[in-house]
Amino acid sequence: MRKYILDASTAAKKLERMAYEIIENNVGETALVLAGIRVSGSVVAKNIQRLLAEISDIKTEFISIDLDKKNPKEVTLSSQPDFNNKVIIVIDDVANSGKTLLYAMKPFLDHHPKKIQTLALVERTHKTFPISTDFSGLSLATTLQDHIYVEVDGDNIIGAYME
Repeated sequence: MRKYILDASTAAKKLERMAYEIIENNVGETALVLAGIRVSGSVVAKNIQRLLAEISDIKTEFISIDLDKKNPKEVTLSSQPDFNNKVIIVIDDVANSGKTLLYAMKPFLDHHPKKIQTLALVERTHKTFPISTDFSGLSLATTLQDHIYVEVDGDNIIGAYME
């Protein structure tokens, strides 16, 4: 039996709150690049993009980041728009050690973005890499043995559970 820490309804409320936080933290910006880490991070990013379109005039561009989370040497982007002087938000479903978010930023460092922010639906509080999330739906203190999974179905977030 799965131990859910977020159901679909609660996850939706967390996403909406994070969308408002993004607007508050990017006052004066006209465009954002939402970079979702495949697969679940991309689903979170698409939901954030939809919410931002509903509540603001900020234009958003979605790209996906593809990398092997266990061995993230190769990081590829679904497209290569001009990242110079842009606000980039790197989005994942769960921030565990910070390693995935750190490596996901690698392609953007060849450019000169205005700023890079991070977002995770669930953030664990014991990082082994110097990464913190700017926006998180739920922050949990867990043991190193605990694993958190975000369950998605198409572009919908079903919930998050811990094993």
